[in-house]
Amino acid sequence: MISQATIFMLILLAVGILGKNQTLIAAVGILLLLKWTGMGDKAFPFLQAKGIPIAVTILTVSVLVPIVTGEIGFKQLGEAVKSYYAWIALASGIFVALIAKGGVELLQNDPHITAALVIGTILAVALFNGVAVGPLIGAGIAYAAMKAVEFFSSAGG
Repeated sequence: MISQATIFMLILLAVGILGKNQTLIAAVGILLLLKWTGMGDKAFPFLQAKGIPIAVTILTVSVLVPIVTGEIGFKQLGEAVKSYYAWIALASGIFVALIAKGGVELLQNDPHITAALVIGTILAVALFNGVAVGPLIGAGIAYAAMKAVEFFSSAGG
């Protein structure tokens, strides 16, 4: 008999295929493969505990590649600080990183939120031609919104 978790994952796989979301397709495929081969018992706890830090490290490595290859250097940095667009980008980068920090905390402390974030991302990609940037920034925005609701709820009485 197929478990509820497998049915849920197969639905996510179908939505990923319909939405042409290769990241979701790969993630679901890998997880189902781990589950069906019996390797999940060891892999799932590790992935749940260390997956986000590993993914953030890989993302950081990919962002730093243009620096290590010499495509971006001090000359480009000097030119960038002369542009107000660069200052906007700098502030945006700081803001997004701080928002994502809250997302890491939310995903680690409240993992059931991940399902809602994934479904929201899938719907945005499939129905509105959105771009799947992953649940981390979504979790960060959700975390910030939750904190704002808590603040205004407690301030109101």
